[in-house]
Amino acid sequence: MAIAGGSGETTFAISYVDLRARVEALAVALQVLDPTPGSRVGICARNSAPHLTALLAIYASGKVWVPLSPRNGRAELDAMIAATRPSILVADASGLERITPTDAALVRASTNDGEPDTIDALVAQYAGQVPKRVERGDEDEQIIKFSGGSTGRPKPVVQSVRCLNAQADGLRDFFAFAADDVNLIAAPLTHGASCFVLPLLEVGGCHVLVAEPKAQEIFDAIARFGVTTMYAPPTLLYALMGAHDEHDVARPSFASLRHVIYSAAPMTPERIRDCQRFFGPVIETAYGQVEAPQIISAMRADELLLEENLTSVGRPSSVVTVATMNAEGTVLPPGEVGEIVVRGPLLMSGYIDRDEENARAIVDGWLRTGDIGVIDARGYLYIRGRLREMINSGGFKLFPAEVETALGRHPDVAECAVFGVPDAKWGEAVNAAVVVHSGAAVEADALIAFVKAELGSVKAPKRIWFVDHLERNAAGKVSRGGVRASLLGL
Repeated sequence: MAIAGGSGETTFAISYVDLRARVEALAVALQVLDPTPGSRVGICARNSAPHLTALLAIYASGKVWVPLSPRNGRAELDAMIAATRPSILVADASGLERITPTDAALVRASTNDGEPDTIDALVAQYAGQVPKRVERGDEDEQIIKFSGGSTGRPKPVVQSVRCLNAQADGLRDFFAFAADDVNLIAAPLTHGASCFVLPLLEVGGCHVLVAEPKAQEIFDAIARFGVTTMYAPPTLLYALMGAHDEHDVARPSFASLRHVIYSAAPMTPERIRDCQRFFGPVIETAYGQVEAPQIISAMRADELLLEENLTSVGRPSSVVTVATMNAEGTVLPPGEVGEIVVRGPLLMSGYIDRDEENARAIVDGWLRTGDIGVIDARGYLYIRGRLREMINSGGFKLFPAEVETALGRHPDVAECAVFGVPDAKWGEAVNAAVVVHSGAAVEADALIAFVKAELGSVKAPKRIWFVDHLERNAAGKVSRGGVRASLLGL
């Protein structure tokens, strides 16, 4: 049984037989809308049964999935669409508010309201039909996700059929998923939660969807469906604990839980212990990048109970080889700090239209992750920092230049520098130091709202520091590190 739904009147169950029929019918519709094998389909929608159906139909129709989060700003979504050129766009109301119309065929991910372009209407139209079989090679495109770029432009990452299969195999085997697993999809399907769709279906497990990651809805779903497995970035786990502590939200017994898997951002040992006390001894972790998704390394719940493992991201999975490397490209022995490098079937095919970046990213078969780390004598991986100027806030990887560009568009801003600050909730919080034009009297809240309108709330600064000047290096260039150190007293 595959379960999909939300809360209240929208909750429903669908069997594997019925799910397959719906997926096949929608796959036929996608092939009619664009008969070209391997063409791209974007989905810009929040979690829902139609969203999940569309994702599976893309695979079944031999097409390529382009996830587009409705949390992103319009400019960023438009840039992603321009970079990938999907011939079909699937969107719900939240997505339609954010994307600029193109010549792509539009399918609305909503309940059937009598219109011909909804998923329900297309499923009804092509009910009982089976999509044409499309042979897919291991190196053919399957997913195009986006990683940040130092210029702030979207960086489209091609994940091949090989990559997707490796990811699914790695997750299934490492966490030993089984037919009695019930997976709660509360985090966005456009991000890490999607990685668990195929591994659970492959073993005959169930999925439960919640449209919005609200604490009471999640707690109710865990109790009602006997949820065993949940993927969540740390921010979602913190929100669940905070909702119970601060608002007296009713919490069920978590006796059914076996896997609460976090990734996308680090957690401090104190926060890990908080989660273990709240959810039980079921907290697990995984480390990956869009370029090597989700399962470079991982750690099971019993391992994470050990004090020496609290700052580790676990052991390498079965689908990669992991090492650390120095600047000269020499693989280092255990205990020596270097850049984390990865090779194996999990690796991306490359970035679209970025030959120079591809050449830097994968060297002699090794993906240069840009993360600094060390592997101990037991084979456990520890991340020490980042080579690139990246801010990892709430599981989203952000770059200062993009936020600085948005801030710089405000008429009262003369100069600015953006940097990350350690934060108990977000992992890192986006901060900005701002020099305003003489005579300007803009408020911090106004600048934050301005960036939210440009880039979305995720990338907006959590704090604005008003300063008289910005620290510069010897060449006269603003030093983000210098600004950060000055303001934080480092």
